[in-house]
Amino acid sequence: MKQITIAIDGFSSTGKSTVAKRLAKALGYVYVDSGAMYRAITLFAMRESFIREGHFDRGKLISKLTDITVSFKFNPDLGFAEVFLNGDNVEKQIRTLQVSNYVSQVATVPEVRKQLVKQQHNLGKDKGVVMDGRDIGTVVFPDAELKLFMTASAEKRAQRRYDELIERGDDVSYQEVLENVESRDLIDSTRKDSPLVMADDAVRVDNSHMSLDEQFDYILGLAKAKISE
Repeated sequence: MKQITIAIDGFSSTGKSTVAKRLAKALGYVYVDSGAMYRAITLFAMRESFIREGHFDRGKLISKLTDITVSFKFNPDLGFAEVFLNGDNVEKQIRTLQVSNYVSQVATVPEVRKQLVKQQHNLGKDKGVVMDGRDIGTVVFPDAELKLFMTASAEKRAQRRYDELIERGDDVSYQEVLENVESRDLIDSTRKDSPLVMADDAVRVDNSHMSLDEQFDYILGLAKAKISE
C-alpha cells in the first residue's frame, strides 16, 4: 500500500494530537507531535530560568540549544510515544498550563525553529508519518499529500483544555485557560518566522460542533482517498 505524509496544522487545543495519534494507529503510520518538541525546549528554558514571568533571555537559550536532545519513545502500555528531554521522560511536565504560557514565545525564536524543523524533516523522510503542529504543511512538509488545518472557536477550545487540565488535577480557572488560548493564537499567527497560516491546498476542519468520532471518520476518509489515488 502506498504511504503518504499527513500534515495537521491548526490552533491550540483543537484536538490535533488526539486525532493525529488515532489516525497514525489506524494507518500503521508513525506519529510525531511537533508541538511537544517545542514544549520540551520551553521546559528546559524554564528549568534554567531563561524564561519566566516578564523575562525571556533568548540569547542564553540559543547558546544552549546544542545541549538539548528531544526524542520520542513508544510506550506500549499507553499506545503512543512519550517525550524525553535529555533522556528524561517529561510527557506530563510539558503539558502544564505553565509551559503553555511560554511555549509560543519560545517557538518564535528562529534558531529554535530551525533546529526542530531539521529534526522533523528527518523523522518524516520515509513517509508513512502523521505530524501535527503549526507549520507542518507550510514549512516542514510543503509537499505533503494530505494537509489539514484544524480550528474551532476560542471558547470551545478553552473549555476542552480546561476540562483536560481539571481531570489531570491541575488547579486552573477557565478564564486563565481562555486567556492562554487567545494569547497563543495571537503570537502564533503574527510571529515573523513561520506564522500559523493555512496552506493553500489544506482542508479546513472546523470541529466546534463535531464529536471526536465524527471528526476522526471524516479525516480517515480523506486519508484513505489520498492513499488510493
